Amino acid sequence: MRIIPLSEGTFTIDKTKLFIPFDEGREDLQHRTKGSLLVEIQPFVVITSKDILLLDTGLGFEKNGTLQLHQNLMNAGINPSEVTKVLLSHLHKDHAGGVGLEREGLGARLSLPSATYYVQQTELALAFEKGFPSFVTEELECLKNNNQVVLLNRDGTIGDYIHYEITGAHSPHHQVFWIKEEGETIFFGGDDAPQLQQMKHRFIAKYDFDGKKAMELRREWWEKGQKEKWTFLFYHDVKNPVFKF
Repeated sequence: MRIIPLSEGTFTIDKTKLFIPFDEGREDLQHRTKGSLLVEIQPFVVITSKDILLLDTGLGFEKNGTLQLHQNLMNAGINPSEVTKVLLSHLHKDHAGGVGLEREGLGARLSLPSATYYVQQTELALAFEKGFPSFVTEELECLKNNNQVVLLNRDGTIGDYIHYEITGAHSPHHQVFWIKEEGETIFFGGDDAPQLQQMKHRFIAKYDFDGKKAMELRREWWEKGQKEKWTFLFYHDVKNPVFKF
């Protein structure tokens, strides 16, 4: 399997839940807002023998009239129409901002025209119940009543080689994925396992729905991944997007 990180850049985020671009080469990390986090925004493409998978969709920002997600795909040699499946860990705005696209005269539509999107039914319901600032419902409207969208119900398998489980750790209906092919396992933990350092050090994060559960799951996955030689994908890691034992 081939892995392609699609970096959208480095950002700071604080209690306002606004993502502010951060240039490490020009800005002093010590001068960022007190209590803010430094994070990468980084969807992933995984190319298997059966699919071109996209794992989460980024912030949905545009540059020069082009969705950054589309540009990053094209920079990697992939036409957005070639993506076959989109796996959504959850619908917070930094993970699901690129699910849709709106153009004058065309209205809102899913951003990847040939892909099937997979999202937990309960996660979609929560997004519209809670709304802003964690969720931007205007960007998620195109997931509703759409024949390109599969609403999942609890744990299961997609196409006999992708396994998913709801954890209820970072958020109430957050899901994680294992992609297995030819003896290789790729694990994508979304915000349950966002950075390499969090796998190596035990701590409870205040921003998690169930911080203790998230901490224990990270320990469990790290130990099992080490034993079974998983490849980990870290959505928010500035320096280590991919880690393989």
